[in-house]
Amino acid sequence: MNAICSLKIAGRNCILFRLTSLASWAKCNNLYRSSVEALNRHRQIQVNHIVNKCQQLDISSNTSHYFMIGSSNFYRKFINKSQRCFLNAKNIEVCTNIHSSCRSPCFLASQPLVEDLALFRSLAPLQSPNRIPAWDVQIIKHFHTSSSFQAAPVPLLWIILKPAQKLFAIILGRSIRKWWKALPPNKRELFKASVRKNKWKIVVGLCSLAVLFIMFYFTHLEETPITGRARLLVFGKEHFMALSEMEYDMWMEQFKNKMLSETDPRYQVVKKVIGHLSESNQDIPQVSEFKWVIHVVEEPDINAFVLPNGQVFVFTGLLNAVSDIHQLSFILGHEIAHAVLVHAAEKASLVHFLDFLSLILLTMIWAVCPRDSLAVVGHWIQTKLQEFIFDRPYNRTLEAEADKVGLQFAAKACVDVRASSVFWQQMELAETIQGQRKLPEWLSTHPSHENRAEHLDRLIPEALKIRKSCNCPSLPGPDPRLIFKLNTQHLLEASKDKEGQNATEHDLAKPKVDFTSVQKEEKIPITFAVKKEPTS
Repeated sequence: MNAICSLKIAGRNCILFRLTSLASWAKCNNLYRSSVEALNRHRQIQVNHIVNKCQQLDISSNTSHYFMIGSSNFYRKFINKSQRCFLNAKNIEVCTNIHSSCRSPCFLASQPLVEDLALFRSLAPLQSPNRIPAWDVQIIKHFHTSSSFQAAPVPLLWIILKPAQKLFAIILGRSIRKWWKALPPNKRELFKASVRKNKWKIVVGLCSLAVLFIMFYFTHLEETPITGRARLLVFGKEHFMALSEMEYDMWMEQFKNKMLSETDPRYQVVKKVIGHLSESNQDIPQVSEFKWVIHVVEEPDINAFVLPNGQVFVFTGLLNAVSDIHQLSFILGHEIAHAVLVHAAEKASLVHFLDFLSLILLTMIWAVCPRDSLAVVGHWIQTKLQEFIFDRPYNRTLEAEADKVGLQFAAKACVDVRASSVFWQQMELAETIQGQRKLPEWLSTHPSHENRAEHLDRLIPEALKIRKSCNCPSLPGPDPRLIFKLNTQHLLEASKDKEGQNATEHDLAKPKVDFTSVQKEEKIPITFAVKKEPTS
C-alpha cells in the first residue's frame, strides 16, 4: 500500500513519503524538518482550513485520532489545491497529533471507503488524554483481507475439462480436413512439396515433442509405499481429499436410508475387524495416518470399498457371502490397501496421461477420415483399444497389488490367511451353480476368481512367515483350502444324483457368522487377534 502526501506551496514543492512495507512507520516531522521555517505560514493557513472543516463536522479539538470513512475524492474536498493526498489503498485512516513541526494529515488503510458524508459523522473518535498539542503524525497500519476462495480440486477440474479437450481435438481435426478439401490442386502440390522440403524440421519437432512426454513421464515417477513399485503419479493424495469429500457426500445421500446403526451386531463386527487391522499395522506410516470411519449399508451386493479419505463402506451382501471372520478380515484388508497405496490417484494419473496423448491421435483420426461417420467409428475403436490395452490391465495390476498388501495386513493381524483364496473359490463355485456366464479376464477390470485364488495361494507361504514373525498363535484345525476342495468334490459327485441334489446343496451351504449371537455373548470370533507374548 502506497500513500503519497504532497504539499504544493509557492514553488509547488512536494513533500513525498512512501510506505515501503505494510509494517513500516514514518513521521512527518522527521522527514521535512529542514523546510519548516520556510513553510510555516502556508502550513498554518492549511491547518486552519482543515480545523474549520473538522469543526463543521462536530469533531472535538481535543481528539488526537480520527477514523474517517469516505473515498479519496471525498477527502480531497477538505484539502485545498495546495495540499492533496493521492491514495492507492482502498481503506484509509487519518491519525493526527498536533505538533508545530509538521501539519499534514496522513491517510492509511483501515476502514472501507464509502461515498457518504453521513457515515463520517457516525464514526466514534478514539479518545486520548489531554496533552500538549503537537503535530506528530504517526502512521498506523491495519490489514483488511478479503474472504478466501477455495479452488476446485485438480482432479475435478480435469474431469470437467476432459470432454472439452476431446471436443476441441474433434473440431480441430475436422477443420483441418475441410481446409484440405477446399485447397485447389496446385496449392496441395505446393503444400506437399513444402512438407518434403522441411521434412527433417518436422521430424525434429515431433521428436522434441516425444522427448517432452518422456521427460514428463519419468519426472513424475514415484515409488509405491510398501511394495516399492515405480508408478506415474500426476495427482497427489492431497488433491483427492476434496474430491473424496464430494464422493462421500454422494454415497451418503444415496444410502442415507440404508445405513445400519452403530448398535447393530453386523456393524460391531466390521468395526472390530477394521480396528484390529489398523492397530496391528500401526508400524506402517501410511496406515497410522488414517482415521477410519465405518459405514455398513443394507445392500445385497457383495461389495466393499474405502475412499481415499478413510471412509469405509461395507455392504451386508458381503457379510452374507463370507464364511468366517478370517475371510472378512482379508477382504477389508484388501480395501484398506487400496486407500493406503493411493490407487485412486495413481489410476487417475495414468488415465490423464493417456488421454492427453490420445488427443493427438483423435485429431489425426478426424483429420484423415473422409467422412464424419468413419471418424466416429475410428474414435470408438481408439477408445476401446485404450481401454482394453491400458486401462483394464492396469486395473487388474492394482487389484493384484491390493491382494498382496491386504494379505500382509491380515497376516500381521494374526488372521488365518489360508482362508483368503477359499473366498474366491467360493465365489467361482457360486457363479457356476447359478449359471452365470464367465467373461474372459481381459474384458474385466478385476482378475478372474480362479486366477485370483491361484495368485493368493502363491502369496500365502510368505504371509504365513509374516504371521509367525508377529508371534501369532498356531493356526487352528486343518487347512480350509483342503476342506473346501473335499466339499467341492462331494458336491460334484452329489450333483449327478438328481434325488439328492437339493439335500446336497443345503448341506454344503457356506457357514455364516452368527452376528446376533456374537453381539449377545460378546464373543467376537477374533481369537486370532491375540498374539503370543514374546518369550525372553
